[in-house]
Amino acid sequence: MTDVSRRLVVGAALVDDLERPTRLLAARRTEPPALAGGWELPGGKVEPGESLEQAWHRELAEELGVQVELGDRVPGPLRGDAEEGAWPLGPSYAMHVRLAVVVTGEPQPLDEHDALRWLPVAQLYDVGWLRDDRPVIEAVERWITSRSGHTSSGPN
Repeated sequence: MTDVSRRLVVGAALVDDLERPTRLLAARRTEPPALAGGWELPGGKVEPGESLEQAWHRELAEELGVQVELGDRVPGPLRGDAEEGAWPLGPSYAMHVRLAVVVTGEPQPLDEHDALRWLPVAQLYDVGWLRDDRPVIEAVERWITSRSGHTSSGPN
């Protein structure tokens, strides 16, 4: 049973190609202090009255200055209503994740991030992913390797 008080957030696994991806974009957080310096998938909180799709588009425009095409969902373990298929981010948040590709713009760290890195599949664990993002990255890695034929680098 899930905690119904979790706030919904969206995260985008930005890849270079939705059919045969070879790279994933990582973003380094600047805030809050407890998360600063950790790497994550870009995204953020779903606003009241906003659909998940609207949230992905708004968050990526605000944080990275890009427009995206959304791809497959990366299903997580949570169950129940709005959290179905989401990933737990501590006790307070449930993150829905989708693959996405940039269609307009060049990603820039505009809001809440100070650095971005495109990570080739073999180097997915070369950054310090936030603890709660690691299971998501492992799932994204499995999806990428199943599509691209790359071998898994595995978590360190």
